[in-house]
Amino acid sequence: MKQRRNFLQATALTLALAASGLAAATAYAADTIKVGILHSLSGTMAISETALKETALMTIADINAHGGVLGKQLEPVVVDPASNWPLFAERARQLLSQDNVAVVFGCWTSVSRKSVLPVFKELNGLLFYPVQYEGEELERNVFYTGAAPNQQAIPAVEYLMSKDGGGAKRFVLLGTDYVYPRTTNKILRAFLKSKGVAESDIMEEYTPFGHSDYQTIIAKIKKFASEGKKTAVVSTINGDSNVPFYKELGNAGLKATEVPVVAFSVGEEELRGVDTKPLVGELAAWNYFESLKNPVNQKFIAMYRAWAKKNNLPKADSVVTNDPMEATYIGIHMWKQAVEKAGSTDVDKVIAAMGGQTFKAPDGFEIKMDEKNHHLWKPVFIGEVKADGQFNVVWKTKGPIRAQPWSPYIAGNDVKKDVPEPK
Repeated sequence: MKQRRNFLQATALTLALAASGLAAATAYAADTIKVGILHSLSGTMAISETALKETALMTIADINAHGGVLGKQLEPVVVDPASNWPLFAERARQLLSQDNVAVVFGCWTSVSRKSVLPVFKELNGLLFYPVQYEGEELERNVFYTGAAPNQQAIPAVEYLMSKDGGGAKRFVLLGTDYVYPRTTNKILRAFLKSKGVAESDIMEEYTPFGHSDYQTIIAKIKKFASEGKKTAVVSTINGDSNVPFYKELGNAGLKATEVPVVAFSVGEEELRGVDTKPLVGELAAWNYFESLKNPVNQKFIAMYRAWAKKNNLPKADSVVTNDPMEATYIGIHMWKQAVEKAGSTDVDKVIAAMGGQTFKAPDGFEIKMDEKNHHLWKPVFIGEVKADGQFNVVWKTKGPIRAQPWSPYIAGNDVKKDVPEPK
């Protein structure tokens, strides 16, 4: 009798849950399309990557509000690889083999991307990578929505060498010690030498992730800059180390008019934690700035500000948008378009449908995924830091330019294919 009574009670509870809609969650989840979000929400890279997670969630929610994809809602699966490069690979494997996601949007550093690549190739997963990088890679299972060196690094250094950019003759290549800065600086060294810059006029320095004491390096830069030629700093510092670097730059009184710094991994989000008044005039090269004036960008900014307030994000009243956030937004929409073109989330079919996809982007242009090389065509902007932490655009390309994954400044790249190796 007792067993029968317990059974009846359990049955009644199940019926009550079903009536309230709670028991339908499992059935609903079975009819969604799972998408993975693989960004560091803790550790040294959280300063940059947390906003990309929020951008992905915002974009997914907006797509769901407009009918989803193939008539199904998208279900985000968020993991935190915690700025731990081996953990990136573990979390990628979890997303693909346990959570069975159709696609992953994630990674910031190239070392994290390199860590997950074998997993995506083994399991035939699909990764959208939203950050500028060093090139020298072209993988079938990756779409690169950030810049290749010819869409950021090379134009930035050309600008520094120009009359408008100050006519720099000496260069400090300063970066975090990992593959992106080292490979980018290898390309930039070759580029500078092709322009007649002597070896003695190039200084190269690296610091570990999370480095916080830049006093000695700033002193070395000041000494290097005092030796008679106009000097500029090219910074590939990543993560929260940018905060102490720029603070020390201000403390040392090293002004942009004397030794300009152009950064490739510092945008509006990283400058939120810094007093930007001493940094007015410093430079950053990107493919998007929040300050760009166009209707698509105004909508993008308003959407993110509303998302921040609705979800009680930290300092929601002062949130900003930046380049990798825009690249995340573009990537998710292009994946949606490719899925709808393919009529399936099957990875091979989506890859085949991605080439030639276009999207009206917040940068003010209709952006295209190249038909062959898995990279976006992107405009290039160089901006000066303003006192409010925003950027004033001082130089730009006329329109989007095609990515060169294989830099012409690396020996042997001229014989490499401009398409990924087939499966």
